[in-house]
Amino acid sequence: MGEEEQPATETKPLTGRDIRVSDAEREHVVEVLQKAIGLGMLNLDEFTERTDRALASKTRGELNAVLTDLPGLVHPEAGMVPRRQQNPWAPPPQQPAYASTSGVMELNGKYSALQRNGNWLVPESMVIRNKYGATKLDFSQAEIRYPVVHIELQAKWGPVEITIPEDGAVDTNSITDIKFGNLDDRTRSNGRPGTPRFVITGRVHGGSLIIKYPRRGFFG
Repeated sequence: MGEEEQPATETKPLTGRDIRVSDAEREHVVEVLQKAIGLGMLNLDEFTERTDRALASKTRGELNAVLTDLPGLVHPEAGMVPRRQQNPWAPPPQQPAYASTSGVMELNGKYSALQRNGNWLVPESMVIRNKYGATKLDFSQAEIRYPVVHIELQAKWGPVEITIPEDGAVDTNSITDIKFGNLDDRTRSNGRPGTPRFVITGRVHGGSLIIKYPRRGFFG
């Protein structure tokens, strides 16, 4: 008896959208979403929903779906971007896609304290949202890789304290609104040269904004 002929099976060719994604790619897309919320493209609920979808994505097509309506933010290898269009926020070649120092770090709090101190890695931009809680950012021992650090404050009914390195300076000229509080720049460095330079923007309502240098010892 002759061998029975096996039916041929068709294999659908894979495209860039069908390629499986890694944890590093998922984390990179979450950082892109953080950029979008910092630019006002997304609100907090949209950011949370899209972050959940990004972390659950299995393919680049699914991962890219959370970015398709955000101008210029689609994944460069997901097969949905014209070749002439480049993603300005894609990580450079041979750099980790999940580098937390690129883009925007967002800190959110409500009825709680937000604090960063000690040896921590400072991103290029930060967005701080806190309501009914104190905020303390201490850059004196942090690792700062950028000559300019942008800090957007959205603080309500809580004090904000920022400690900068001895050789640093601040720019507070773009703070749009301070209500029921005051700005106390104890460094007196606004407009003066310094590296790094902290450009502070945003609003502070119902609390003081204190900017200072690290406390020196008795013999410092």
